[in-house]
Amino acid sequence: MKLARVTLSDRASAGAYPDLSGPEIERVLRETLGAEHTFLARLVPDERTLIAATLRELCDQEACELVVTTGGTGPAERDVTPEATRDVLERELPGFGEAMRAVSFAKVPTAILSRATAGTRGRTLIVNLPGNPRAIGECLPPLVPAIRECLKHLRGE
Repeated sequence: MKLARVTLSDRASAGAYPDLSGPEIERVLRETLGAEHTFLARLVPDERTLIAATLRELCDQEACELVVTTGGTGPAERDVTPEATRDVLERELPGFGEAMRAVSFAKVPTAILSRATAGTRGRTLIVNLPGNPRAIGECLPPLVPAIRECLKHLRGE
């Protein structure tokens, strides 16, 4: 299976600090889905059109089955990941974001500020995650059963 992780950050893409969130997504998915999968990695600034173009490329040209983003889901002006994701989605699956906020809220009351979403484009599932590596480790594992089930449906199984 071909998977993609996309880190959305102005500062990380400019080299101001290392990308820790993208590798955390890959670590969690390798542990939960298996190490044999192929991963594509992208590091993109918080630019709506560039994010949308990257998602389209990973879905349409690269034929990734799963694209997981990290970052840009908060209320700040530059946080445009949900909008860019919606620009490319054919079907939104808001339950993913609802589940992540519920899991995180128990530990961090400000987690309700997240606007993360998910959905499908063709045969690809796109999931937005928070930008914090710790939050990825908390939010992603509980989503894996739904991710597996969604991928089966997208394959027509």
